[in-house]
Amino acid sequence: MGTDSNEAMEANRRNWNERVPIHAASRFYDVDGFKAGRSTLQSIELEELGDVSGRSLLHLQCHFGLDTMSWARLGAQVTGVDISDNAIGLARMLSRELGIEARFVSSNIYDLAGNLDGVGQYDIVFTSYGVLCWLPDLRRWAGIIARYLKPGGAFHMVENHPFSTIFDNGEAATDLVVGYPYFHSEEPERFEAGYKYTDGDTPLKESAFEWSHTIGEVLNSLISAGLAIDYLHEFPFTEYQALPMMKQGDDGWWRLPEHVESVPLMFSLKATKPAR
Repeated sequence: MGTDSNEAMEANRRNWNERVPIHAASRFYDVDGFKAGRSTLQSIELEELGDVSGRSLLHLQCHFGLDTMSWARLGAQVTGVDISDNAIGLARMLSRELGIEARFVSSNIYDLAGNLDGVGQYDIVFTSYGVLCWLPDLRRWAGIIARYLKPGGAFHMVENHPFSTIFDNGEAATDLVVGYPYFHSEEPERFEAGYKYTDGDTPLKESAFEWSHTIGEVLNSLISAGLAIDYLHEFPFTEYQALPMMKQGDDGWWRLPEHVESVPLMFSLKATKPAR
């Protein structure tokens, strides 16, 4: 018998609730640096979105809102959404403490219409870095993006490349060995409690479930929702050590030392909602 997607997402909510204090205390997220003025945004999204001053921005799957508030510091009028109520609670606390104007909403992304009423539509919908694997249905996801974009508005995304996520990422991995499927299945991959991508010794108790999605599925879902694809960019590096053999360059990006420039590790895209 397969895993019900609603049950899997609820397990993921508990998993991410458990991660929040670990992440908030980690060097990886460097909350103290953010409080001191550090931006958590990477060069890709900064260059591709350009000037956001005065523009309304909806950030989907925002975790505890450091990127959301970094956009606010650049002048955007921001709303961040995340399934983890603990993450949203921390985001609200940080925004109050730092005097950053931001709205944060705790919601399963598929229930957003019932939790984000009365706010209209946005100039920009944004999401980034490790978000797609938590979603069982990309067509519903794309429909939500289209629902909340103003006519003429743009969806921007930066994400781990689906091809890069097929490789065994265990601590003993020394080369590229296929360990996970590329093509989507309704049955998610279960990851036992304990796995986390940040520093810190506290083990996780909750298991997590992930779904794989191809590049074609991402593009076709957005197209089916009525959005026009402006571009798709692919990159041979990533923003964190996704595989144990990766090395970090002077520019901060992580690369494969034996397959430099050979394997797509991240992608970005822009999709526009046609103007009336």
